[in-house]
Amino acid sequence: MSNPQIQALTASQLTLQFPQSLATYDDYATAQKTVDFLSDQHFPVENCMIVGTDLKQLERITGRLTTGKVALAGAFSGLWLGLFIGLLFTMFTDGSVLGQILVTMVFGALFGVIWALAGYLATRGQRDFSSVTRVVATKYEVLVEHKVAAQARELLAGLPGALPNPFA
Repeated sequence: MSNPQIQALTASQLTLQFPQSLATYDDYATAQKTVDFLSDQHFPVENCMIVGTDLKQLERITGRLTTGKVALAGAFSGLWLGLFIGLLFTMFTDGSVLGQILVTMVFGALFGVIWALAGYLATRGQRDFSSVTRVVATKYEVLVEHKVAAQARELLAGLPGALPNPFA
């Protein structure tokens, strides 16, 4: 299969022809519970889709960056890269395996320090902290194909607990 065929197949798997909103929820678990309930009722769930909407990016600051921390992180990263390259080299050459691995690890660590410090210094102090980010949805909408929407709504009326608001 060529790349355009793969992309077309993937795009078709993530779309419905004529989707209709079944319900909107504040969390993914409740949307998933709805689809699971429909599945338990032998509803053709291949006609369903859960869409996260109202996206927001969360960034959690994990600490202050210093030149030493950046250099240390770069050294460890380079050390692992050097170990990997050293192991690859030992498969294709004869000689001291341990010596070859140690040399590539040292060069990897040195390369990692230089590369990490160059990147850090290029920011000129405009981002002196480390963080982790995540994009999350604030609403989750369950969509169904129009031809089975009425059946889905009828089945969903039997869902124990509070009924979802399809107009939320």
